[in-house]
Amino acid sequence: MKARAPAGGRKAVDYEWAFYNAPVGQAIGRHRMVVDCNAVFEEMFMVSRKAMIGQSFQSLYPTEADFAKTGERITPTLTSAGRYSDQRVMRRANGDLFWVQVSGYVRNREDPFEETLWAFTDLSRGGRVESPQHIAMTPRERDIAALLMERRSGKEIGKALGISPRTVDVYKTRLLRKYGVTSSEELVSKLL
Repeated sequence: MKARAPAGGRKAVDYEWAFYNAPVGQAIGRHRMVVDCNAVFEEMFMVSRKAMIGQSFQSLYPTEADFAKTGERITPTLTSAGRYSDQRVMRRANGDLFWVQVSGYVRNREDPFEETLWAFTDLSRGGRVESPQHIAMTPRERDIAALLMERRSGKEIGKALGISPRTVDVYKTRLLRKYGVTSSEELVSKLL
């Protein structure tokens, strides 16, 4: 990254400095491997930049299956829109799980994972998932919870996950019971 001199005689912007010192976690990826990351990313995931470079983003997910399913789920949106955003549970280097807002941008929509820029914001209270119920969620419940947090309907969730809206309702009902709430809005509030 180099400083770029803007038109009009203004001072050049140092994009490398901006990346490393951004107030949100950022990582650059190539084919789902970390190429670089900034200081907030290091703090958030409790991992050094040196240790993370060259590693798969998979190490930041609760399970390998979560990593694979997330890749499958977001590829169509990255291909069509060139960007994607959601909220999901991720894993720190010490094993703690926590809620994260993730936003990604692609350089090439035809090969969306060729080169990506990801921004991460920690949404969890106190820096980690406090409720043991977060950890007790099944992978399917986590998928549905993430899409509910995007304010998607049962029909939209079903389409995104390749399941029927009725199946979505069954899982949503389980989540409502598990968290002792009666509406999707209350559930989303509890998850955050």
